[in-house]
Amino acid sequence: MTPTQKELKQIIVDYFNEKVDKTDKKEITLDDVYVVWFSKTLQNCKALLSTTVSDGMYYELTYNGDKEELYLDAYKKWENKCIKLKGDVKNGKESK
Repeated sequence: MTPTQKELKQIIVDYFNEKVDKTDKKEITLDDVYVVWFSKTLQNCKALLSTTVSDGMYYELTYNGDKEELYLDAYKKWENKCIKLKGDVKNGKESK
């Protein structure tokens, strides 16, 4: 059965609390996890989640309903950079 958003958030809570440096003495709860984006199609779903911890991490959970498997990817945000598009690049053509 497709996991609920609350179940997905709990997976992140458990993952974070298992991986966090114990000397930080920090554990998170469901209230510290939020869903950035969620999509469900047929028996599958994908969610992007983050936490209130300022560590630059975000998490992607993908549920394969055919295999009843859930995949977790943990990412570290390195940079948020604005790239200005010029000329026809915005319209799908490169300017020369």
